[in-house]
Amino acid sequence: MKHTAKRRVLVIEDDRHIAEGLQLNLTLQGYEAAIAGSGTSGLRMWKEWNPDLIVLDVMLPGLDGLSVLRHIRLEDERIPVLILSAKGAPDDRVRGFSCGVDDYLAKPFNLEEFLLRIDRLLTRSAWGGRSTAGKPEDQAEWKRYAFGGNTIDFETMTAACRQGVIHLTDQEARLLKLFIANRGKSLSRKVLLEVGWGYSGVTTTRTVDNFIVRLRRYFEDDPQNPVFFRSLRSVGYLFDHP
Repeated sequence: MKHTAKRRVLVIEDDRHIAEGLQLNLTLQGYEAAIAGSGTSGLRMWKEWNPDLIVLDVMLPGLDGLSVLRHIRLEDERIPVLILSAKGAPDDRVRGFSCGVDDYLAKPFNLEEFLLRIDRLLTRSAWGGRSTAGKPEDQAEWKRYAFGGNTIDFETMTAACRQGVIHLTDQEARLLKLFIANRGKSLSRKVLLEVGWGYSGVTTTRTVDNFIVRLRRYFEDDPQNPVFFRSLRSVGYLFDHP
């Protein structure tokens, strides 16, 4: 099971012993492997190092693994993600798959099985047409989205709305994707911070509120009485439309 082309595997795991063991065995199998010890550093390495596959623990310091996964899925639906976690109950697996994980392996695990799953996920990813840069070549679900007379184009990062055609920032587009993916569901400020921003200590709930004000100004006919981006007292926000 040797590989002529070096595929990159990012291991996001806070147990250094496990992480280094996985890194060693992945390297012996011909992969290039890197380690991140927290959710926040894992997101940073995902963006900077551009891996072909991610091995992800759920219980991480600061930003938990499921928040990391949901953040990644806002930008990349195709990168294979394998959860490797001590939380292996059926409900835990269901939560993982509902957040977009491709495979789930409970600790303690068999190393040979782990390596076979990695090989299989990367093979399937190659069949699915991921580019050599590691980004999806086509994500139709995130190309365009229309609601209430507004149209968002995620390819051009523009929106046709009550203010005309506007250019969206990366953060605005990320929050819009998060709301669209959770249409009709309440999102707390904590979730918006963790998933939308990949939470950092310098980001405050006030920052979330300011972005909501901006989205309402773009897309609501009456920003003071929002129809699409609604506040839920003591909960957070909800996006919905007919």
